[in-house]
Amino acid sequence: MKVNAMMAGIILGLSVCLPGCQNHPPAEENAPVVQTKADSSTASRAKTTLAVLPETVQWLTNESDPVFSSKKAQKGGIFHGAITSFPMTFRVVGPDSNGSFRSAILDNQLSLINIHPNTGHILPELATHWAFGTDKKTMYFKLDKDARWSDGTPVTAWDYTYTLEFMRSEHIIAPWYNDYYTKEIETVIVYDAYTIGVKSTRAVPDLHLKLGIAPTPRHYFGMLDTTFVQHYNWAIVPNTGAYQIKAFKKGKFIKFERKKEWWGKDKPYFKNRFNVDTVVFDVIREVTLQWEYFKKGRLDTFALTMPKYWHEKSNTTLFQKGYIHKIWFFNDQERSAQGMWLNQDTGLFKDRRLCYAFAHAMNTEKVINKVLRGDYFRLSQAFSGYGEYTDYTIKPRLYDITQVEALMMSAGWTRGHDGIWQKAGKRFSVKVTYGYEDHTPRLVVLKEEALKAGIELLLERLDPTAMFKKILEKKHDVAWMGWSTNIRPSYWQGWHSDNAHIPQTNNITNTDDPNLDELIDQYRASLNTHERVALSLNIQQAIHETGAFVPTFMVPYVRQGYWRWLELPDTHGTKRSDNLFDPFSSSTGGLFWVNAARKDETLKAMKRKITFQPVVIIDEQFKVE
Repeated sequence: MKVNAMMAGIILGLSVCLPGCQNHPPAEENAPVVQTKADSSTASRAKTTLAVLPETVQWLTNESDPVFSSKKAQKGGIFHGAITSFPMTFRVVGPDSNGSFRSAILDNQLSLINIHPNTGHILPELATHWAFGTDKKTMYFKLDKDARWSDGTPVTAWDYTYTLEFMRSEHIIAPWYNDYYTKEIETVIVYDAYTIGVKSTRAVPDLHLKLGIAPTPRHYFGMLDTTFVQHYNWAIVPNTGAYQIKAFKKGKFIKFERKKEWWGKDKPYFKNRFNVDTVVFDVIREVTLQWEYFKKGRLDTFALTMPKYWHEKSNTTLFQKGYIHKIWFFNDQERSAQGMWLNQDTGLFKDRRLCYAFAHAMNTEKVINKVLRGDYFRLSQAFSGYGEYTDYTIKPRLYDITQVEALMMSAGWTRGHDGIWQKAGKRFSVKVTYGYEDHTPRLVVLKEEALKAGIELLLERLDPTAMFKKILEKKHDVAWMGWSTNIRPSYWQGWHSDNAHIPQTNNITNTDDPNLDELIDQYRASLNTHERVALSLNIQQAIHETGAFVPTFMVPYVRQGYWRWLELPDTHGTKRSDNLFDPFSSSTGGLFWVNAARKDETLKAMKRKITFQPVVIIDEQFKVE
């Protein structure tokens, strides 16, 4: 998980946690980079009177934490990856932008600071130094004068003032960002072109997780108007990271290229990272087809998380002869809220007893043992792995038909002739919406077990894009999915009534509970760490009591197959690595490289039927017992 996504939701909010991206039906010729020039007077209008930096500012930096890249890394080569569907837009705000591919774009839009994935300390990113204000609401930053946008324009203080202007604009059609940058970020103060202050509307603990915002290129966007959403749908916006989109063909592929003269290439925590010259994501809609591409060497890596791939499908000559390696790498980080999200705006789930009954009818343990071969772990609740902010006393509701019967009868339901609970002509029959064929066996077991408890599951598999669109429009009964995480639990987006009963928000359960709202409001307003921890635990209990989320699995590791020409540092990854072959993430990505000589050696050996020793790595250095 990258820190851009950790900054208390400033950049990302919460995104769906999916192994693929969005779909765009029509294919067209390779699209050019959209060039947009701002009004020439924009910059001059931005340069208002400079503020005076307080004399009390004490600058901090960090050049002493251990680097986590490898001096053995080699530059060059092409990395071939896959996405299951084409994104609906390259915009990262506005309609249809909240999909998983946006992380590939945002990972190349750096923030002021980062977090070391192993130590948790602040690291420099676009700022070289930082300081905390005595008001506990302000942070000060010295910008790196070397930082450049991909078009060569320097990154200056005005790009940060423009972030507020941009995110507050009604033209981006992004209510969450409008709200956040109005209610949470008060202002960006300019002291000179390379020194700024970012001020929160209120004092908060962990201020650095909130105020390390990203810049927005003022010179590119200029004055926004009602054409923003359409005009920038496929724009290649200047960025500050190591890669930029070079070409794409809708429905077919997206190609990124490394900036050969990238301003950050020799910075201590970026050096020996982001090594491949080109990253190509081909649209391969089925995971099973991606597997075939991988075995032919047309993809460089493949996720072996699912047991059938790690235990069975990888038991082939390509692995046995050492052409492809396997790694099982345990990590230690916040766990995605994977599970079943019950829409309380449907008639059934307005009654909490039916939510509880539904949970007790889901035999998740059987899925783990039967389908997942015991490799997965049961998730207890929506906010697991946040250290002291997590209530570890909360346990999931286990499969229990007796409990289902007691709850349903107390709600006035009876079993029908077909064994399904019914009341006033309505059956306890719900549609479960999901996006990946590989999840079907899990849901089939749940369906069979739920039937024994008198609940009918209708399985609705959609294209991932269509699935997520339906869920955000709140048209689902039960959503089968997970969310990405932040360093601290974030409750407002997904559980506050501000985001209920309206489309395009993350409150997909439509939870509308005044008591929960009050706790969330207190949590957001609290400055005291101990109070926030206590509120967090209370909030989690309240969420558990709604019954609107049925937790399923957590996977505290990454398992991947990779062709032997890909190489990793000796440490393989970091404490927070959730993809060892992530090419972009400024927090944990870009650690691997392509060994051109080994690739040539491997391809020749395969033709000559020369074999190598098989390689299976089990790395438990960060395993949590």
